[in-house]
Amino acid sequence: MRLPERGFTIDRRKALIAAAVFWAGFAAVVYAVTHGLTGGFDTWGLLSYRTGADLHPRGPELVFESVRDVTALGGVFLRNLFALAAVVALVFLKLRREAVLFAFTVIGGWLANTGAKLLVGRDRPQIVPHLTEAGGESFPSGHSFSAAVVYIGMALAFAALSRRHSVRYTLVVGAMVLSAMVAWSRVMLGVHFPSDVLAGWLGGAGWAFLAAALLYHPARAAADSHAAERLDPTSDLHKSAREPAR
Repeated sequence: MRLPERGFTIDRRKALIAAAVFWAGFAAVVYAVTHGLTGGFDTWGLLSYRTGADLHPRGPELVFESVRDVTALGGVFLRNLFALAAVVALVFLKLRREAVLFAFTVIGGWLANTGAKLLVGRDRPQIVPHLTEAGGESFPSGHSFSAAVVYIGMALAFAALSRRHSVRYTLVVGAMVLSAMVAWSRVMLGVHFPSDVLAGWLGGAGWAFLAAALLYHPARAAADSHAAERLDPTSDLHKSAREPAR
């Protein structure tokens, strides 16, 4: 297989600007929630997909099934499966730095999300019936935060395969749209307030860009180390170590 040349290194300045914008939005939502300013917005969001006296979902069954499929993309199993597959693919595409950076991003995002939940804490909404099982604190939405971290981080990593700005931006914007769909699906299922998922998505996107800016140099050092070279199944060093002596 002919691999494309490395075409893209993350612009840390732009990544920091994007991270600052997203984290500012996250802080604004935290302030609004802690000061009781989101009641109307939260109620509207939860009721927008419901109808009838029993508040059942609007539309045909296909819509409901689609919502459940979308929300599964932010669940623990599929999210981590895609993240692991992305790391492996990046290694075999000889993008070891991006693979390590993406792994750092996902691990750090899990820690950041855990800390954010401890920061505020909130009971899950009881305005509408829940259409799926959910436990733990409601704010911020873990599905929303983690989906943004994984899919936006993945897009930033695979953007290294192209020199074209249009391709890079399409990947990143597509990942942002997909993670936003995962976030809103949690509201449609009734297990999160809209402010939960908005904060989760903003925080996750902010972390993905912040990690891309701040963790690139540590990731590059780790990826270029002798230990990483030996562990890389695609490296010449690894191959030579397996060849029998002549």
